[in-house]
Amino acid sequence: MNRRDNLRALVAAISISTAGVVACGGGGGGPAFVPAAQDKPVTITSLGTNTVDLWNKVAADTVTVPAATSGTPEERQPLYDADMATLNVAIYDALAAITKAYRPFMVTMPDDPARGSLSQDYAVHGAAYTVLSTLFPSRSAKYQPTNDAALAAADSDAQAALQFGAEVARKVLAQRANDGRWTPVPAYVPGTAPGQFRGVNPVGLTRPYLRPFSLRAADQFRASGPPALDSAAYAADVGETRTMGSASSTQRTDAQTENARFHTEAPPLFWTRNLRQFATSKPTLVENARLMALLWVALADASTACFESKYHFNFWRPTTAIRLAETDGNAATEPDPQWTPVVTTPNHPEYPAAHACNAGALGEALRQAFGTSRVQFTFNSTVTGTTHPFDSVEAMSENVQQARIHGGMHFRTATVHGRALGEKVVQQLLREHFTAASP
Repeated sequence: MNRRDNLRALVAAISISTAGVVACGGGGGGPAFVPAAQDKPVTITSLGTNTVDLWNKVAADTVTVPAATSGTPEERQPLYDADMATLNVAIYDALAAITKAYRPFMVTMPDDPARGSLSQDYAVHGAAYTVLSTLFPSRSAKYQPTNDAALAAADSDAQAALQFGAEVARKVLAQRANDGRWTPVPAYVPGTAPGQFRGVNPVGLTRPYLRPFSLRAADQFRASGPPALDSAAYAADVGETRTMGSASSTQRTDAQTENARFHTEAPPLFWTRNLRQFATSKPTLVENARLMALLWVALADASTACFESKYHFNFWRPTTAIRLAETDGNAATEPDPQWTPVVTTPNHPEYPAAHACNAGALGEALRQAFGTSRVQFTFNSTVTGTTHPFDSVEAMSENVQQARIHGGMHFRTATVHGRALGEKVVQQLLREHFTAASP
């Protein structure tokens, strides 16, 4: 084998062993994604290991390390979706510049006819390593071995590609610097009025201030708001969650309980692991990079928009709403002071449901990326040790919505509006980004 062959073998071996923006290069060019012929189902299968997949696994291990008390802003407050988006945008922009197949997302490099001969694999290595080593210098044990192995397999021709990938990454990092994750916010004061969230020291307070990747502002698609407390819609929401989400429910099935628990795995671990299957689903390296950048930008901006809506409406969780139903002014709701949800409720406002925001964004991204809603894939959860197959993006989104209701964490309206918010984020994203290069 020559050194290039050794590199390919290395990527395959490592991948197998670990298996388990306001942009200056935005709109224009051809359509973002081409519809599938006759809307036929698409089954997600691996077309072979590659460097995009490899570095997504390495990045997942890096960004999901618990926050440190010192170091870079990212080390002290990692935001897995935003950090994964930064990594994948850098990879995509480097490959877009080499292949000229698609318009870059964030960084447009000066034209260079000789760039087309650069090694795409080594450009990925250079971009990914630069992002991780810059954002997380104290976590080098997670990514340095992979970089060292790549360098050991590199020949002299690979150096230019490594340097180019690193150059693109530095430009992406410059645009994402001081991204707002450390914006000072006032201490949270729990609400006391009917309908107000009562959490103490809730999480995600600064998330609405994170600079979006593609949205014009975090409130661009602010949700329309929960139903009025005295409305029939609100009473229906309360009744459903009270019955189906209670720890003592006799109407929730074992399968529904399993599904509620399935989606309680910590999102950074759940999403970084389950999204990797899409990194090997396309036939070329640049197409896989494009898809992964799309998915992670979609999740990052959907989360930012979702938390902006959450803290704007500051709506109470079912546990509070059901226990204090005598205060809501709705004759159709009844208080149950002992009501308890079957799974633990996250400590941030109820509306809209963050899991539904993410599911809506992911579903819409996959629908547009594969030209059909009938995308067939599976997710797995370490909480239940089970795997869930989905035959469409709608099935996945509905599965997530049901899980949050049957878990007693959310009302139906929050899941419906959350899903719609996520879909809107992606529809706007793909109107302006990830388009084919102009002929």
